[in-house]
Amino acid sequence: MNDGTFAGRVALVTGGSRGIGRATALRLAREGADVAISYVTRVDEAREVVEAIEALGRRGLCIPCDVAQPADVERLVGETRAALGPIDLLVHCGAISTIRDHAELTYDDWRTMIDVNLNGTFLVIFAVKDEMIARGYGRIVTVSSVAALRPRKMQIHYASSKAGVIALTRCCAEAFAPNVRVNCVAPGLIETEMAHVLPEATMARIVAETPLARLGRPEEVAAVIRFLLSDDSSFMTGHTLGVSGGRITLP
Repeated sequence: MNDGTFAGRVALVTGGSRGIGRATALRLAREGADVAISYVTRVDEAREVVEAIEALGRRGLCIPCDVAQPADVERLVGETRAALGPIDLLVHCGAISTIRDHAELTYDDWRTMIDVNLNGTFLVIFAVKDEMIARGYGRIVTVSSVAALRPRKMQIHYASSKAGVIALTRCCAEAFAPNVRVNCVAPGLIETEMAHVLPEATMARIVAETPLARLGRPEEVAAVIRFLLSDDSSFMTGHTLGVSGGRITLP
């Protein structure tokens, strides 16, 4: 299906080789966008996503990138722009997650998490925002987590990094307005590889506490991201939407 919602647009999806990033890249391609994705090590999976994008009749590109490294991010954006054109849509999914008891949490653990999840978000947004502002058009969606919204004693470092993403999103939305909109999604437990850093017993408890009584699917988060990128959300900026099956809700 291609309803042309994003026809003529260029999208960059970080962390696009798997999970929510992959589902988002394919959703945008189905709706007309040319899509570049970044990956860290999963080159075969990234190439499969590009093949799927091209099978939909769109241009696709995959580029290795550690989002915590400024030079990598600069190259990612530069190569995307050179191959596909100016970036209209940015979806930043690239992130890491680990579990640590506070007694085991080291400063190196903390610094690594902040570097990838928060500093990486800053670097990617700031690599594209000036051109978007100058062109008078841009749509950015960041990916936080419900861990940012409630206490997580085993994820002090992860939850803090993802709370920072929400604050960064809110501030950038006001700073870049009116022609560049910036919004955020905060997924709950989604059936992705990252979810399985949690013990099985913890996952079962979370499902039991979820009103919709199941894990989410990457495609369900991608649908919300698509909404925030489209004109269907034209009067929204600076918002964070929870996608958690009702386990955690915002006021």
